[in-house]
Amino acid sequence: MAISIYSTLLPFPKLTVSSRKSHTFAGSNPSNLTIPTTSTVCAKALHSKTSDSLSSIITELEKESLNKDDQNQRQEDINTTHDERRLSNVWRELHGQDDWVGLLDPMDPLLRSELIRYGEMAQACYDAFDFDPFSKYCGSCRFVPRSFFPSLGMAHLGYRVSRYLFATSNINLPNFFKKSRWPKVWSKNANWIGYVAVSDDETTARLGRRDISIAWRGTVTRLEWIVDLMDFLKPVSGNKIPCPDPTVKVESGFLDLYTDKDVTCRYSTFSAREQILTEIKRLVEMYTGEELSITITGHSLGSALAILSAYDITETGLNVTADGQVVPVSVLSFSGPRVGNVRFKERLESLGVKVLRVVNVHDVVPKSPGLFFNEHVAPRLMKLAEGLPWSYSHVGVQLELDHKNSPFLKQTSDPVCAHNLEAHLHLLDGYHGKGHRFVLASGRDPALVNKASDFLKDHYLVPPYWRQDENKGMVRSKDGRWIQPERPKLDDHPEDIHHHLKQLGLASDH
Repeated sequence: MAISIYSTLLPFPKLTVSSRKSHTFAGSNPSNLTIPTTSTVCAKALHSKTSDSLSSIITELEKESLNKDDQNQRQEDINTTHDERRLSNVWRELHGQDDWVGLLDPMDPLLRSELIRYGEMAQACYDAFDFDPFSKYCGSCRFVPRSFFPSLGMAHLGYRVSRYLFATSNINLPNFFKKSRWPKVWSKNANWIGYVAVSDDETTARLGRRDISIAWRGTVTRLEWIVDLMDFLKPVSGNKIPCPDPTVKVESGFLDLYTDKDVTCRYSTFSAREQILTEIKRLVEMYTGEELSITITGHSLGSALAILSAYDITETGLNVTADGQVVPVSVLSFSGPRVGNVRFKERLESLGVKVLRVVNVHDVVPKSPGLFFNEHVAPRLMKLAEGLPWSYSHVGVQLELDHKNSPFLKQTSDPVCAHNLEAHLHLLDGYHGKGHRFVLASGRDPALVNKASDFLKDHYLVPPYWRQDENKGMVRSKDGRWIQPERPKLDDHPEDIHHHLKQLGLASDH
């Protein structure tokens, strides 16, 4: 059941990251999807202890966004979802088996809920990340793996984190990596960049397979990182990723971020690549005999890492079990840039990786790099430009959204708003197909859009950038002094990582 976050917005000083607990969405229980009407959502808000003025705003919101046609559209979604198409029966189709043909226009309700579910898993990387330069834990995850989803109010997803992912911050990406201003910090040369999670038994039964999910952190505020990385294409084999074709190239910055390490730092002793490959190998072996899927998600720069890691997993053959079963690998990405050249695109497709890219047509990031030579250029010209270091091509299938179609969002020239992940999830919830009216299918709370942006229309009375830690994380000690509390130490790498590296032929690098 979708519950409005308006009932938890006041008083504003009490807002914390755990405010995610105040909402759920259709994707949280996709096999038994229930899509409440906006009136249901607003009724809960009207009975909450909010002010009369805020309640009137919610009523106004309902009148503005919901008419009889909208109600009919929602009812169609409910009827479609309550048919025999249970997620456990059609997950391969939703996973891209047929390249999502016939599922995007009109928008398939089950696919929408799945995209939002994985988008929430990518958003969790932002909500759990410590961005505060005045925190000695800046650049780390706020929570230990075992409490990751519960701490974010996402226990209902039915996944457990199996390991965290780290990268060395020695790469020149000042707008991606965050460092504390204090001399005593958790790590001087590493940043937390994502996690690997596995569906529990109950969720596995509902999904129709054991799902291994990888979520990569991206960039949430400034977009200068895309300029930092617009360097040149580089053969993937140049960074020891096995590839039989030397003409397969990807953006060098993405490749370095994925493969670089710092042996002097306990968290980045192993590269992100080594962390991913060993964990996927371990999990595939652990669940031998079960129906498996590998689903990778990410936003912004995290989208590029998602595509690159999907390529690496399949190129290395880790998605093939000991008994010859091929585990499907899919990428569900949001607002991602181009990653490689046309040869990379062709190689990725030949390996069977399925990619669905969700983009906002007004976002600049999906248009970069490759501003002049890309998939939109005539094939003959692209053939001539194939050898150039600035010739890029998007991969997979693209789902285009337009924030100007949402009645909740204001017109703005701020590129960060168009790039915002919560805005993408809001647009997904209201998207039913090209030419269809924007109607929120699950009643997902529009207030989430302003969690880290200033994008909602002012008359909804939702403050911009409202998600914050109470007292900026400061707590009162027993003697009455205000201090930054100590956090549990994050585990770095599992003890058996050397064993798996040896079996992958990567142990010689250490």
